Amino acid sequence: MSRAACAFFSGVLPILADVDISTLANLINAFAVTAGVIFAAAQIRYYGQRRRRDVMLELVRSFQSPAFTSALRRVLSLPDGVDAKKIREVLGPDGEDDVYLVALTWESIGLLLFRRELTLDLVDDFFSGPILLSWQKLRVWAEEWRHELNRETGSEWFHWLAEQMMEREKLTPPVPAYIAHRTWRETRRR
Repeated sequence: MSRAACAFFSGVLPILADVDISTLANLINAFAVTAGVIFAAAQIRYYGQRRRRDVMLELVRSFQSPAFTSALRRVLSLPDGVDAKKIREVLGPDGEDDVYLVALTWESIGLLLFRRELTLDLVDDFFSGPILLSWQKLRVWAEEWRHELNRETGSEWFHWLAEQMMEREKLTPPVPAYIAHRTWRETRRR
C-alpha cells in the first residue's frame, strides 16, 4: 500500500471507529442514493440523446423516399412565386399533389423544430437549401391557398420554418460542407 493510502486510512479508520453502526449505515445509504441519482441522470441524458438521434435518423430516412425525392425535384423545377394555375400548367394535373407533399413535409419539420424535437443545426445542415428554394417557389401558392381556405394557418409552419432559415442565413451565410470541414479527419480507431 502506498504512503498516501496509508496516511488516508490511518486518518479515516480512527474516525470510523468512533462512529456507531447506525451513522455508518446512514453514510453508506447517502452514498448509494447519491450514486444512484448520478447514474439515473446519466441514463436519462443518454436516453434523450438516443431518442433525438433516432428521430433525426427517421426524419432523414423519410426524405429518401422516391415519392418525396420526385416531388421535391418537380417543385424545384418551378419558376419562383408560382400560383396554383401555373403549377397545374407546368407540372400537370397531379402537380399539386407534389406541391402538397413537399409543403406538408416542410410543415411537419417546422412544427417539430418549434417543439424542439429537432435542432435548428440539424435542419440547417440537411434541408436549409431545399426549404428556402421550395418557399421561394411556393410562397405565392401558400398565400393563395390560405385565401382560398379562408384560413391563415395553411402552410403556417412551412412559412415559419422558411423565415427561420432566412434569418439564420442573414446572420451566418451558408458555407458548403466541403469548404467548412475541409480539415476534418477521421479519428483513429483502436
